[in-house]
Amino acid sequence: MTPDDERHLRRALELAVSARATGDGPFASLLVGPDGQVLIEAHNTVDVDNDITAHPELKLARWAARELDLDTAAGTTMYTSCQPCGMCQGAIERSGIGRVVFALSTAQLTALKPPAPPKTVRLEGPSLPDEAGVPLAGYYL
Repeated sequence: MTPDDERHLRRALELAVSARATGDGPFASLLVGPDGQVLIEAHNTVDVDNDITAHPELKLARWAARELDLDTAAGTTMYTSCQPCGMCQGAIERSGIGRVVFALSTAQLTALKPPAPPKTVRLEGPSLPDEAGVPLAGYYL
């Protein structure tokens, strides 16, 4: 980790402290461009927005997907207070962001939280595969 990495990661932690002070969860992220300039910052707004998906990493991934071409996105680094969850990691990968640096791992975060019951969703399928393929015909060509 470089001194610039440490500086940006400390900024993510400052933003996480600010998020908690405004009534939200203590999580925050920033996206730094290939030239080292901060492109965008975000903090968790899950509680204030009453939106379980309002994670800062997801906000930045969505911004990058909308605002950056893939070559530029590949040169960016996301600095985040905690390791991205599965939802956010998927969005980060799809957005083209090239690197993520996090302060606290998922295992470390889990050790700090009270235990939560496991969440399960029943998935059923594939169903109607012939019909489901109709809207996709020609899309990937």
